[in-house]
Amino acid sequence: MATESLRRELLELLDGHGAHMRFEEAVDRFPDDSVNRRGPNVDYTPWHILEHLRLTQVDILEYVRDPDYVSPPWPAGYWPDRDATATPAQFAETIEAFLGDRATLRAMVADESVDLLAPIPWTPGHTLLREVRIVADHNAYHVGEFAILRQVMGTWPAERDSDD
Repeated sequence: MATESLRRELLELLDGHGAHMRFEEAVDRFPDDSVNRRGPNVDYTPWHILEHLRLTQVDILEYVRDPDYVSPPWPAGYWPDRDATATPAQFAETIEAFLGDRATLRAMVADESVDLLAPIPWTPGHTLLREVRIVADHNAYHVGEFAILRQVMGTWPAERDSDD
């Protein structure tokens, strides 16, 4: 019973339920003409943040499922180049890849044959619980950052309820 509750809580955390804005809400109807814009006093674009989320999440996903995986160098391997740009199609691909990798992590958490508390054999004692918590925490932080960037850039749809 406790493991069932833990799985449910982890799934909700990954999805951004609770005290955090959901990823899907943050990226909903993002205007194509703002994908590569920089907000005031910000050295990165909205796409840079989403690509950072994607790169970091897939890094942890590969870390927990592939004993031969080697993480990229920090920080270069976790952020696009400062001058990199994306087309609206590439922006959408980043979102879809992020959601796909998150779905894979969700499936791992939901799989009752997976022991969330067992050390992953090729790690220094790390568990799936630990890694999923890190992913969810990191995602929540940057989804909030993305939402604030939208606010200062004025990219929320006009009809969005400002009380959210």
